[in-house]
Amino acid sequence: MSDWIDSGGLAPRLCSNAYERKTSTYSWPARWRALLQTACAALLLALVSHFGHARDLDGRYARANPELKAWFDGLRSGKGPCCSDADGTAVSDVDWESANGHYRVRLDGEWIDVPDEAVITEPNRVGRTMVWPIRGYLGVTIRCFMPGSMT
Repeated sequence: MSDWIDSGGLAPRLCSNAYERKTSTYSWPARWRALLQTACAALLLALVSHFGHARDLDGRYARANPELKAWFDGLRSGKGPCCSDADGTAVSDVDWESANGHYRVRLDGEWIDVPDEAVITEPNRVGRTMVWPIRGYLGVTIRCFMPGSMT
């Protein structure tokens, strides 16, 4: 092989370039530009994040009675807090019934037995029947149920 190299042939290439000096193709101006873009995106996100909060756009809750809202927020059944009136659903008289001290409610066209521990026992201040359903992959369960006055 040395005769071939001596006669003007090209030397075989090395398999590794480990001894060559590496030069970065990522220059300083590109790094600063990427850093500046990231900082601008974070600043923009911080400035507009308050717009993502829920607001009363049409004003329907602006005139709510604060005492009644506090009462709704404090409602509890044996299963825990009911959360709020906004989480509950008003039920028509034809969509709930009572028999032998137990309640049933019709949601989405299906009758569901209300667990005894989900019934709210304190007096109903609004008069209408309300239910707080929890919809999950196993079906609908009732977190809270407040019977109304059947009229």
